[in-house]
Amino acid sequence: MVISVYDKNNPLDRFSEDDIVQFLYEALEQFGDPKADIRRCLNYAFENISSFGGKVILASEEDKIGGAVIINNTGMKGYIPEHILVYIAVGPDQRGKGLGEKLMEKAAEVTEGAIALHVEEDNPALHLYEKIGYENKYLEMRLSK
Repeated sequence: MVISVYDKNNPLDRFSEDDIVQFLYEALEQFGDPKADIRRCLNYAFENISSFGGKVILASEEDKIGGAVIINNTGMKGYIPEHILVYIAVGPDQRGKGLGEKLMEKAAEVTEGAIALHVEEDNPALHLYEKIGYENKYLEMRLSK
């Protein structure tokens, strides 16, 4: 698997936005979001505003995506982590091979500052995140309108 990093200065080359949205939609399974939300997150990563933007990290082999990460910048250094890892997924045929850990390590390598992520309690990836060093610092509460 080749791991490639894309952002506003290094646009997508081998895969289209549709390819990435479809991959994440399928690979995230019950932990995923609607395609429209995934697309908005992806578009945000390529925003050309200084405090916005982010990174898209793809693990691929030939013309097939095996794993993907989307990180968005928050622009809030210090009081909130500078980055939020919004999506990470590994394709069903790549699970259990260490690809998720490689993607997480690459995400840490290509970003400066703190990274936050949200994970559901029953998500098996929770153990991977803890192993890498992520900590549960806060209980998140939301007011949905």
